[in-house]
Amino acid sequence: MLAEFLQYLIAGVTIGATYALVALGFTLVYNASHVINFAQGEMLMIGGMATVALLALGVPLPLAIALAILTAALLGLLLHRLAIAPARQADVVTLIIITIGAAIFLRGIAQVIWGRDYHSLPSFSQPEAINLFGATMYTQSLWVLGISAMVVILLALFFARTAVGRATLAVCMNKRAARLMGVRVEWVLTLAFTLAAVLGAIAGVVAAPITLTSYDIGIMLGLKGFVAAAIGGLGSGVGAIVGGLLLGISEAMTAGYLSSDYKDAVAFLLILLILLFMPRGLFGSREAERV
Repeated sequence: MLAEFLQYLIAGVTIGATYALVALGFTLVYNASHVINFAQGEMLMIGGMATVALLALGVPLPLAIALAILTAALLGLLLHRLAIAPARQADVVTLIIITIGAAIFLRGIAQVIWGRDYHSLPSFSQPEAINLFGATMYTQSLWVLGISAMVVILLALFFARTAVGRATLAVCMNKRAARLMGVRVEWVLTLAFTLAAVLGAIAGVVAAPITLTSYDIGIMLGLKGFVAAAIGGLGSGVGAIVGGLLLGISEAMTAGYLSSDYKDAVAFLLILLILLFMPRGLFGSREAERV
C-alpha cells in the first residue's frame, strides 16, 4: 500500500514540477503586463519538438536542448515585439486574444514542419530505476525535479540580486513609477515574454522523455499550467510552484486510485473549487485594487 502511494506521489511530483515551470511563465508575463499569455503552452511544445528534430539531424543532445530553448526565447521575444507591443493601447482582452491567435499560428507551423505524429526524446542519462520503499523512480524524474529546482533558484537570484531583475520587479509593481525612475518598461516587458518562453521550453524538454511530444501537446499542458497558476494565485511565484505540484499530485492520485479517464478533469474541478471559495487563489493578493 505504501509502495503504491509513493509510486503515484513520485509521478505526481514529476509532472507537477513541469506544470510549475509553465505556471511560472504565466505568472511572469501576468505580473509584468497583466496579460494571460495563452501561447505559453506552444513554447513548451517548441522546446520538445525542436530538440527532437535537432537530435534527428545529428546534433548532440546538450546542444540540441540549448538551441531549442534559444528558438523558443526568440519566438517569445518576437511575440511581444511584433504582436503585443504594437497593440499596447488595446484592452487586456484583445491582447489575450492576440496570444491565442499566436498559439494557433505556432501550432499550425509545427504541424506543417513536424507532422502530426508523437515523437520521443531519449532520457538524459541511463534510464535506470531507483527502488524507493518498493516504488520505482526513474532517473529522468530526478532530472525533471533537479532542473526545475535549479531554474526556480536561478530565477529567485535573478530577481533578488541583479539590476535587471529588480527593474522587472519594479515594472510588475508599478509601471508608471518604474518609468519615472528611468526603467525602460517596454524592454522589461519583452524580457518577461522571453523568459516565460524559456521556462516553457525547459518544461517541454525535460518532460518529453516521459510524456512524449507532438505539435498539439501544448494545448493541454499549457491549460494545466494556467490552472496551476490560477490555483496558486495569478501573480504569485510561490503560488505557481505550489499550484503545479498540487495539480500534478491530484492528477496522479486520481488516475491511480480511481481511473485515468478522470485525470484531465481534475484540473478543471480544482480551478472551479478555487474560483468558488478562493477567487484570488491560494497565495493571491488579498488587497483590494483601486480602479
